[in-house]
Amino acid sequence: MATALTKNEAQADPALRAPTLDTDYRPSADEPFMNERQLEYFRAKLLAWKENILRESRDTLNQLQNDSLREPDVTDRASSETDWSIELRTRDRQRKLISKIDAALRRIAEGEYGYCEVTGEPISLARLEARPIATMTVEAQERHERQEKISRDE
Repeated sequence: MATALTKNEAQADPALRAPTLDTDYRPSADEPFMNERQLEYFRAKLLAWKENILRESRDTLNQLQNDSLREPDVTDRASSETDWSIELRTRDRQRKLISKIDAALRRIAEGEYGYCEVTGEPISLARLEARPIATMTVEAQERHERQEKISRDE
C-alpha cells in the first residue's frame, strides 16, 4: 500500500506535492482531447482522491488504536465488532482503489490516460469525470461485463 508523504517530504520536493484542483475548470469537448490542462486536471483529481483515502485510513487506524473494544456488555461488544468489521472491509476496498488510482496516474505519465485499453478510442470526458480510473469506454465496459457474465454462467 502506498504511504502518504510527510509534510516535510512534500515541501522538500515540489514534484511530490499534490496539485490543487482548479474548481472553476471543467474539461470540455471544445478543446483538444487530453491536452495538458485536462491531464493536469485529472492528475490533481486523482491525487486529491488518493490523499483523501489515505487520510481516512490514518483516521481509522488511529481510532482503532485509541478505542477499546472491551465493552462490558456482550451485545455492545458485538455491535462494536460488527461496526469495525464493516469499517475495515471499506478500508480494504479503498486500498484496492488506491492501486487503480496509481495505475491511472501511471497512464497519465505515459500518455495513455483517457483512451480505452481495449479499442484505443477516447473515453468520454463525462465518464472520466464520474470515474477517473476508468480504463474502457462505456461500450467496451458493457461488452466486457457481458462476456464475464457468459463465462460465469457456463
